[in-house]
Amino acid sequence: MARMHSRKKGKSGSHKPLLRQKSNWIRYGDKEIEMLIAKLAKDDKTASEIGVILRDVYGVPDIKMLTGKTITKIMAEKKLTKDLPEDLIALMRKLVAVKSHLANNTQDMTAKRGHQLTESKIKRLIKYYKESGRIPVSWKYDPNKLKMYTE
Repeated sequence: MARMHSRKKGKSGSHKPLLRQKSNWIRYGDKEIEMLIAKLAKDDKTASEIGVILRDVYGVPDIKMLTGKTITKIMAEKKLTKDLPEDLIALMRKLVAVKSHLANNTQDMTAKRGHQLTESKIKRLIKYYKESGRIPVSWKYDPNKLKMYTE
């Protein structure tokens, strides 16, 4: 969903290598990586933060290649996931920041447009997560209670 509301085309950047085999310089096994993920998740780290820490500190290039599962699936197996998905919470935090900016700067039309676009992204994401079963169908999104969701 990165370029949904912009005029840019395509995805530029690096790509993962085609060879999907464990390199001999990786010192951690799959059980050790799962234990590290559980430890970091208990310290209130999100899945993306865990991935960055494992890459930068522990030198683990690709968790899915080593364990056969994603970080989110490992966290779900160990029952360490939050009620709402990480990307939805991030969008809600962004919306709270834009709302507080608009409270002080009422004439900022660019921020108002950003508010509308972010709100529509949140609604689409909630619809997707309800259909896929990641959040309950009875869960309601209330824009007035955004700070409660993001804390």
